[in-house]
Amino acid sequence: MNSEEPRWLTAEEQRVWRAYLQASTLLEDHLDRQLQRDAGMPHIYYGLLVVLAEAPGRRLRMTELARMAKITRSRLSHAIARLEKSDWVRREDCPSDKRGQFAVLTDQGFEVLGRNAPGHVAAVRQAVFERLSPEQQKALGDIMEIVAEGLQPKEAGADLPWLR
Repeated sequence: MNSEEPRWLTAEEQRVWRAYLQASTLLEDHLDRQLQRDAGMPHIYYGLLVVLAEAPGRRLRMTELARMAKITRSRLSHAIARLEKSDWVRREDCPSDKRGQFAVLTDQGFEVLGRNAPGHVAAVRQAVFERLSPEQQKALGDIMEIVAEGLQPKEAGADLPWLR
């Protein structure tokens, strides 16, 4: 049993933490609603299409896509199945690994992404960047990079969602 007292958040730390939780929840909801309304897809699916569009040949190994999207492989498999039904993504077997598969962005998926990117960028700009000064934008980026880096263990066997 640990006899040390918990190190509770100070009033200011509590304010910052709660503001972060509220803002991140509201932002994700805002972006999800915008994409559902305009593109008929949730934000997570849009993010997968973006990652594939930026990949060489618009294709990635499923394990790499899960890592880049920071989601479990089972959640990715479900998402890719839904995107396949819309003909926006297709799966291809990996010739060098019988168990491996690629996710490939189709031409139709690329077109859907192109049509919906301007509205999504406008929603992000309105929700975040238009509310912050250039100095605040830089600070936010720096802070989020530090937090993300600290939460991504580099050692083998790390318990990360995209490895499950």
